[in-house]
Amino acid sequence: MTNNRELIIQLKKVREEKHLSFNDILDLMELNGDYLSKSTLSRVFAEGSEDVSFRYDETIRPIANALLDIDNIEADDNDDVQALKRLVQQNEKLIAGLQQQITSLQLSKDEDLIREYEKMERERESWSRSIEFLKDQITKKDERIDKLLNAVQVKDEIINSLHDQLQELHDLILSCPARKIGECK
Repeated sequence: MTNNRELIIQLKKVREEKHLSFNDILDLMELNGDYLSKSTLSRVFAEGSEDVSFRYDETIRPIANALLDIDNIEADDNDDVQALKRLVQQNEKLIAGLQQQITSLQLSKDEDLIREYEKMERERESWSRSIEFLKDQITKKDERIDKLLNAVQVKDEIINSLHDQLQELHDLILSCPARKIGECK
């Protein structure tokens, strides 16, 4: 915040020294390939704006590049301007380093996500194989149960047939005429 405060104060001084209008500044910014709305520009140069928080990279840097020719520290620049240019250059390096760290962290995060996804995919495949094995076992058990049920039905039919035959034999024995005479017991 302090660096931005000092930078805004210096930008206001440069604007006054060079007698630049907002349109002039916008034209200079356009030459650098930067864009900022006129209302944002007027807020930066408003009275007391040095105490307001502005985004450095999106708001202050394009204005500083347009007004100060940041890349070139010239001998005829006064000490304040030279210090300001060095400050902006330092901020640029800091931002570039931080952006590189962000990119590196993002890549690391992406690699972690890929590893986690691959791990989950291996687990899913393992579970899928287990499920297929269990389905196969269930199918085999169902076939065995069906065979057992068929065997039980055949056995029941044989037992029922034998029961019927035994009942018929029993009835024949009980109705035997020789039994009535005492010859059959």
